[in-house]
Amino acid sequence: MISDPIIKWLLEGDVSIQYQVHRDLLNSEQPALRQRIATEGWGQMLLSNRLPNGHWGHSFYNPKWTSTHYTLLELKNLSIVPSIPEISQTLELIVRNEKSNDGGINPGGGIRNSDVCINGMFLKYATYFGAPESQLNSVVDFLIGQQMKDGGFNCHSNRIGAVHSSLHTTLSVLEGILEYTRNGYLYRIDELRQISVESAEFILQHRLYKSDKTGKIIDEKMTRFPFPCRWRYDVLRALDYFQDAKTKYDSRMDDALELLLKKRNCERKWLLQAKYPGQVHVELETPGKPSRWNTLRAMRVLKHFGID
Repeated sequence: MISDPIIKWLLEGDVSIQYQVHRDLLNSEQPALRQRIATEGWGQMLLSNRLPNGHWGHSFYNPKWTSTHYTLLELKNLSIVPSIPEISQTLELIVRNEKSNDGGINPGGGIRNSDVCINGMFLKYATYFGAPESQLNSVVDFLIGQQMKDGGFNCHSNRIGAVHSSLHTTLSVLEGILEYTRNGYLYRIDELRQISVESAEFILQHRLYKSDKTGKIIDEKMTRFPFPCRWRYDVLRALDYFQDAKTKYDSRMDDALELLLKKRNCERKWLLQAKYPGQVHVELETPGKPSRWNTLRAMRVLKHFGID
């Protein structure tokens, strides 16, 4: 019998949340529960919007939130079972039709250089869904070639000559590398592991959301917690990455952890503070209301770092 009222409340949510609560907070794998993500709730709704041509939305990257790219990212974040034939077929379509001469996935048409952020996100869900390693080698080569001298990544580095890494892009690449290593891929694995150390250090040097020169908040939007996060960086997403990667506590996380605790309301829940405008397949939660996604993510961060 579960007595914690917050856990009870979380377990009243979508089956995808139920599964992650059992896995991450209750230390109980529930394979039967996970199987249900594809057949009910948000997972079923997302899968049902796949078109006969193998895509969602109009194409791989259009429109933004209902496109194939962001739908696959969302399905991954729901923890849907990875062995879904339709998704494997879609990944083959992407690799066949969306690769650029630089080896990256590039839906830009007339845009010459692939986007680093897109490729980090692609690596995240492609490796989760088990894309063949040979199809990903050029993407790995592309990403490794885009690391900047400060250890991170910036999607403008190969387009308009950015000289300083971006937290947005760096985190997307880190999440992609984490999924790549977790799922047993080996191509250039030692280099990727070293890059993940250096990129995490870049984020820590910024205390997750502050200028490494002035100490001021880089962007107030980083202190708000929307979900889904899409390509954008925020403090909770970064902390969730660190707990997912089993990163040890570092004192440079203190400001971010303090911010996270301040966001907890009197009911010990976290609100959905914002959402990114645009067409969606399904509205997961309502801005301004208590958020099961944010509460779940925050609680597993605090659990990992041993904070009550």
